Amino acid sequence: MSDEDAIRDLILRWADAIRSGDLESVLADHDPNVVMFDVPPPYDGIRGIDAYRASWAPFFEWLRQGAIFEIVELDVTAGTDVAFAYALLRCGTPEDFATKPDNRLRITMGLRKRDGRWVVTHEHHSFPSAD
Repeated sequence: MSDEDAIRDLILRWADAIRSGDLESVLADHDPNVVMFDVPPPYDGIRGIDAYRASWAPFFEWLRQGAIFEIVELDVTAGTDVAFAYALLRCGTPEDFATKPDNRLRITMGLRKRDGRWVVTHEHHSFPSAD
């Protein structure tokens, strides 16, 4: 399996874990020092696996209320020990898509190969400005 394929599989497993509310699988391929710049605060980002872990409870609750989290486009580029990926996702409630059907969550991930295994070291999530 190529590195690009391995990373693609890692990201698809991550998205599946999010949809199923499986926190341990969401965390499984993340570096202990992960940094995430997310849509909600804190504005200076979430730093470290413990803070990353704590950030998921509200999102899981939102998904349980009927929200959608679905990758519609994924691109991966990998070097020897550093890689990045970007994705577009349908992320919202059915009501959100009724009013803005083309709105997409944008995610960028930075990864490093550690001990022969790819791990996510950075995530950046954003929505286009509604203005």
